[in-house]
Amino acid sequence: MSDAWIGFPVGIAVALLVVPAGVRGLLDAGLVRENYRGARVAFPLGAVLATAALVALAPLAILDDRADLDLLVPDLRRWLPYLLGVAFLGFLDDSLGLGERAGSPRGWRGHARALREGRLSTGAIKALGALALAAYVVSGRGLESWRYLADVALLILTTNLFNLLDLRPGRAEKVLALFAAALCVGAWTLAPLELLGIFAGAVLVGAWFTLRERAMLGDTGSNLVGAIAGVWLLTTLGGTARLIALALVVALTIYGEMRSISKTIESVPPLHWLDSLGRE
Repeated sequence: MSDAWIGFPVGIAVALLVVPAGVRGLLDAGLVRENYRGARVAFPLGAVLATAALVALAPLAILDDRADLDLLVPDLRRWLPYLLGVAFLGFLDDSLGLGERAGSPRGWRGHARALREGRLSTGAIKALGALALAAYVVSGRGLESWRYLADVALLILTTNLFNLLDLRPGRAEKVLALFAAALCVGAWTLAPLELLGIFAGAVLVGAWFTLRERAMLGDTGSNLVGAIAGVWLLTTLGGTARLIALALVVALTIYGEMRSISKTIESVPPLHWLDSLGRE
């Protein structure tokens, strides 16, 4: 029996040490940004979460190899480039992008329009880079051409969906937690946590800081959280279920590009309650 589930509590334990220090480091360095209420918070927390996951990887990898323990799922090697790659692309956008400044491209349509005008925004670089990474990590799985393209689309669009969701503190992390619960209970497996427990543990600890408006995920963090969800969908669901998930993600993405997800959530009392839960 695999002991890879241990990666989740180890990820939490390491994050409890790394994330508070990382948040203080961001604040001391003046790396802050105003959130939706105008509060200045540490930014981007996603860079700290990715670092915490990598730190947790070290002891698990050493014990897995030297002590002949089964603490890491071998398939992690396939997905790690995508997780870290999209986090880096998000960090590039956080660091060099125009953010909310007037005239800056926003959404798929905005970045596509910038490309047509001969301007390559950091958002477009992020989208193109994510496409390349997804095409790479999904390859070599023996899929038919159309299923390969569908899985690439599911991975990219799920990653982007969490970027659309991350407009309020803790929202993306809560949706990820619901993803994990639904997949683990629905498939009656701990495979998602066994595969990416070190990342999920870091995100869980980071939620304490985002909910209390002490830090903001940034594109670095929302990309990382979305990548976790996307990989979970690809590795947990069967072929038909992945196609259904793709249809749902496409519908939500189109809705998020055309309408305000936040206004929709606020207009539905149960969703508003869940969205506000734990937030100051």
